[in-house]
Amino acid sequence: MDSQTSQASQPSPSPQSPHTFQVDLRGLVDLLSQHLYSSPKVYLRELLQNAVDAVTARRADEPDAPARVRLYAEGGALRVEDTGVGLTEADVHSLLATIGRSSKRAEGLEEARSDFLGQFGIGLLACFVVAERIRVVSRSARTPGAPPVEWTASDDGSYTVRTLPDAERPEPGTTVHLVARAGAGEWLAPERVRTLARDFGSLLPYDVRVGDEAVTDLPAPWDRPYPGPAARRVALARHCHDLFGFTPLDTIDLAVPLAGIRGVAYVLPSAVSPAQHVGHRVHLKGMLLTERAEQLLPDWAFFVRCVLDTDSLRPTASREALYEDETLAAVREALGERIRAWLTGLAAGDPERLAAFLSVHHLGVKSLARHDREMLRTMLPWLPFETTDGRLSLEEFAQRHPVVHFTRTVEEYRQVAPIASAQGIGVINGGYTYDSELVQALPSVRPGTVVAELDAETVTAHLDAVDPAEELALSGFLAAARARLDPLGCDVVLRAFHPLSVPALHLDDRDARHEQARADAEERADDLWAGILGSLRGSAPRARLVLNHLNPLVRRISALPDPELIGTAAESLYGQALLMAQRPLRPADSALINRAFIGLLEWATHSEDGRA
Repeated sequence: MDSQTSQASQPSPSPQSPHTFQVDLRGLVDLLSQHLYSSPKVYLRELLQNAVDAVTARRADEPDAPARVRLYAEGGALRVEDTGVGLTEADVHSLLATIGRSSKRAEGLEEARSDFLGQFGIGLLACFVVAERIRVVSRSARTPGAPPVEWTASDDGSYTVRTLPDAERPEPGTTVHLVARAGAGEWLAPERVRTLARDFGSLLPYDVRVGDEAVTDLPAPWDRPYPGPAARRVALARHCHDLFGFTPLDTIDLAVPLAGIRGVAYVLPSAVSPAQHVGHRVHLKGMLLTERAEQLLPDWAFFVRCVLDTDSLRPTASREALYEDETLAAVREALGERIRAWLTGLAAGDPERLAAFLSVHHLGVKSLARHDREMLRTMLPWLPFETTDGRLSLEEFAQRHPVVHFTRTVEEYRQVAPIASAQGIGVINGGYTYDSELVQALPSVRPGTVVAELDAETVTAHLDAVDPAEELALSGFLAAARARLDPLGCDVVLRAFHPLSVPALHLDDRDARHEQARADAEERADDLWAGILGSLRGSAPRARLVLNHLNPLVRRISALPDPELIGTAAESLYGQALLMAQRPLRPADSALINRAFIGLLEWATHSEDGRA
């Protein structure tokens, strides 16, 4: 018998019957409450969403159908009534009792998904976060002959369905009844329900009420007619204060019709860090989606808080954040353009308001100008920078100085600013956030401007050399000072410069500081690391203590006969130069300053012993 015959004679495997997943509803509810939703309050949003979607579905068939949603809270229970499309018994089994199925998949509704708030079909399941039992009574508007149907579910995963007499629900629509679970009664309290409904549903397009109190407040504040621009500005400022707790510096309209966006951005009245993520308030088709949307605006626009309504952005599964996709990226760019246009308008027509804005939020505009050359060109006359001529704009500073010198760090600026200013060299402090980048970009928007980094070598080159004969006569003094400061990695040079009141100037650059840090680490390291660090030794120039030959104190010190006293004085001048530059002190520097101070006191108070 060949192999084919043998295989054919073997019995065929029996077909496997499919199995369905068993869902632990209580475990799923715990998962929702602890990981998907930020707070149990979202249950009310789900109820409002279902009610509004049901009304929207009915109005697609009957444009004149009533559009009402009513909420009644009392005694640890909540009742939500709507005049929506309603459900038949078949709908109840298909939609309410199947976890993950969206009512928006019902026939005839798929093509109209964009009109609905819900996208994920979790629906009433979220209500189990606060309720132990849910009862739904519904009557279909699409099947007028169908009787009312009742669906009752418990948080243990069981449910019952039965039909009711017509009198139980004579009109189409749905009523949802909730009974609070243990420990969750506060979420169904009347005042809490009223607050949540107003918060979530203030911009919903239908008549929504808690009892007799209206929830909706339409049109939105940014769409309302006002007597004039001033009245509108006052009204929006009041809206901002009520919503966010601050009175804005200004208001920016954020209408983007192609993206279905209407809203406003409120300019914060005080400075904030660029690293601080500001949350924005986003409504989706009128329903509040989130108060903490962080990715809505470009990173540079950290000086505003937004509130807007949209029908184009996608929510995440929890419907508490925005889904990052191409649409959100396009909206982010469009909103950024609105803010750019506002800034450009201020620069062109309202310099006083622009100056008031920049006095608080210049950092945000500088962040934008780094990547937007047109914005940098527009803001050149306005953005403030710290310079040796005071706080000036780049435009004004460039008009005063043929070469725009800058330093990359605040420490470098403090080292050279007094001396450079006395020598007629203009310097910009580029050590603050974004400043050095903007200074280097200046030639790209102001052709012909020369920009140069100012370092220790450049400053030293601008200081007058001392007559060689005089410097030779002071060689003993300079040798004693150099010997004392050599262990600190610092050379001593003699120059003549203004102002006369500065006896000494400490100059170094980043390479010198890096080399000094490496040497300090090598000294503290064990043999292995010392060898590794030693192999990294660089050839950077050492720091310099530049003594001012025009200063009277330096002249008196240079005439001292005692090398030990000259060394102590040199240490004192070194410490004073570090302090004047506001440089961070190393432990060795602090020890030197203390030692020099004590040494000078001892010299000044010592009894006559031939050394005075």
